[in-house]
Amino acid sequence: MGLIYLDACLLIYAVEQHPEHASTVRAAVAAAPPQDLAISDLVRMECLVKPLRTGDIELQLRYEAAFAQFAWLTLPAAVFDHAATLRARFALRTPDALHLACAQHHRCESLWTNDERLLQAAHGLARNIIRTPQGN
Repeated sequence: MGLIYLDACLLIYAVEQHPEHASTVRAAVAAAPPQDLAISDLVRMECLVKPLRTGDIELQLRYEAAFAQFAWLTLPAAVFDHAATLRARFALRTPDALHLACAQHHRCESLWTNDERLLQAAHGLARNIIRTPQGN
């Protein structure tokens, strides 16, 4: 198995114990080889907004512990250039275009998400692990 890029929404579901999706995300993550799971600083930023906004230090620490489990992918200038093309071509939101561009730049085998627009723009790279558990 190759690298799997995790969209921020999945970490949010797992860490914040989403009542419908947390167990599915946790099961998929547990089933994958730990060295194959990757995130970026963009994932980190998106996840930390809520605890920083609300001053929830406990939640922030839970996120920091979760981040430590994953490989880190960089966001060089080429990722931003490609994200601009993806955003223009597929009308993606900026963070989604960056997630997809990052996964493509680092030649990830898969991008796990729950975002239907991202799935369509990814042309087979993205998998909705909420709809299809364990990324199948």
